[in-house]
Amino acid sequence: MAAMAALAPKPDPVARKPAAGALKALKKDRLPRRRSVSQICPPPRRPMTLGELSRGGENERVGVVRETMLQNHLIAKPEVGKPRRSCYTLPGYAFNYGLYLHGVDGGVAEAIGHWNAIKPRPPSAKTRGRDYVTMSRRAIQEGYVTPHEQHLYRKLKEIHLSDDDERRFKRNPPNVPADMTYGRPARPSTPFFDLLQHKYKEIWLDEQRAVIQAKQEENKQKSRRGKVYETRTSLLRKHQPPIPMVGFWHMPHFQKKAGPHLSTFPDEEAQRKAFALFRAEIPVRTGLFAQGLYTSA
Repeated sequence: MAAMAALAPKPDPVARKPAAGALKALKKDRLPRRRSVSQICPPPRRPMTLGELSRGGENERVGVVRETMLQNHLIAKPEVGKPRRSCYTLPGYAFNYGLYLHGVDGGVAEAIGHWNAIKPRPPSAKTRGRDYVTMSRRAIQEGYVTPHEQHLYRKLKEIHLSDDDERRFKRNPPNVPADMTYGRPARPSTPFFDLLQHKYKEIWLDEQRAVIQAKQEENKQKSRRGKVYETRTSLLRKHQPPIPMVGFWHMPHFQKKAGPHLSTFPDEEAQRKAFALFRAEIPVRTGLFAQGLYTSA
């Protein structure tokens, strides 16, 4: 058995590993390749050259062809299915626009390692400015009063402001505490939970209820202190007196009541029936008083 195991072929360790193509396919399936910025936002196409002109294309020229024709945006035509070319000659892709600063100060490592502070230099006489108040005072003390004499005196004896004078701008930083914060203070954060719960609305309603209750209590105290006098408006709100029904005014000689002198009806019942029939026939009779002929349908 030992001899047979020794004669059996051993597995090849290289054969266990998948092929390089299979690994690439596996990585491609699992980790999709990310697109670069140049693929998402490609750079503008450069101006067309004479070597790129194709027969039958949009920018084909007949006769003498010059490079300036392809760099004129009024003459160059856009190509079908392609972005428009730039008609300006630009430097190569390795060109850096702007000012290039060479790192001669050690870079980030040196900046983190120590603080390179520059010692302030004492201000020069020109920076400090002239002290006209002192020069004018001394010129008057020495007897120079006219403007021309004072001008010559200032040229001869020029006095500048001192370093401690507050009338000039100092280059040295002011002595401020180490924990001082420059600028405006940051505003407090917005309480979103209070906004979502309508807390400010509830606070406002409570304040309004408190104000109304305070006014009611004040009115009660006023009514208890003194007697409330009734006015005509308050009395009319409580009770309105009845209005007597007065008849219309008539002339005196028409106020005498006289009965009828003639009655053609045998009794009151016959009169009532006759007037009821007359009122029933009013819609179908003609005339102003509905006493004419019957109207045809």
